[in-house]
Amino acid sequence: MDTSHLAQHAGTAGALFATIFVVATTTMKTMIPLRVFGILANVILIITAIPARNYLVMVVQLIMLLVNSYRLHQMLQLVRDVKKSVNSDLSMEWLKPFMTERQCAAGEILFYKDEKAEDMLYIVSGRFKLVESGIVLPVGAIVGELGMLSPSNTRTQTLECVESGLVLSVSYTKVEELYVQNPAFGFYFLRLSSARLFQNLETLQQQLNQQTASAAAPKPA
Repeated sequence: MDTSHLAQHAGTAGALFATIFVVATTTMKTMIPLRVFGILANVILIITAIPARNYLVMVVQLIMLLVNSYRLHQMLQLVRDVKKSVNSDLSMEWLKPFMTERQCAAGEILFYKDEKAEDMLYIVSGRFKLVESGIVLPVGAIVGELGMLSPSNTRTQTLECVESGLVLSVSYTKVEELYVQNPAFGFYFLRLSSARLFQNLETLQQQLNQQTASAAAPKPA
């Protein structure tokens, strides 16, 4: 069998295997396996194009191989970042470019309980308090995220500025876009909201314990 026949058979076999990989990618729902199969298809097509000296196919598949490899690297790096984020103190510094500034004066009410919620806030400076629970929020805290999770999209508490400062606000629409584009933000938002709920429950439990203790205390004669 001469070289031309070998090249032809190799090309046919390679095209068959590459087609199988391409079809397999259409059944995948996650990006990492899709990129892996894409890389395998690129490699097979490059190898099978070598005997036939099909330089156009080799160049195109080499470019696709580089693109798929880069995207795979990005996805794997994102997974590592998510794991690191979930197991460490989380920062919202990267969210600042999507937010707008708002100066607040002492005594100002930023939002009231049960009003329509459209954004969440990041505290840059000053002191702010959730009126109903009495929780004072430190610099770097996020507030207003529970309104996004509420079925009616309403505020769950009133937020008051105790000491003048600066906050950054981001709309729920932008948060939803970031949630879809960046899974790491989804993990952060879930942890943030859960932490706020547990904090509120702990505060309410403390208030209940104080009321119970006051009711049980003997009254002076």
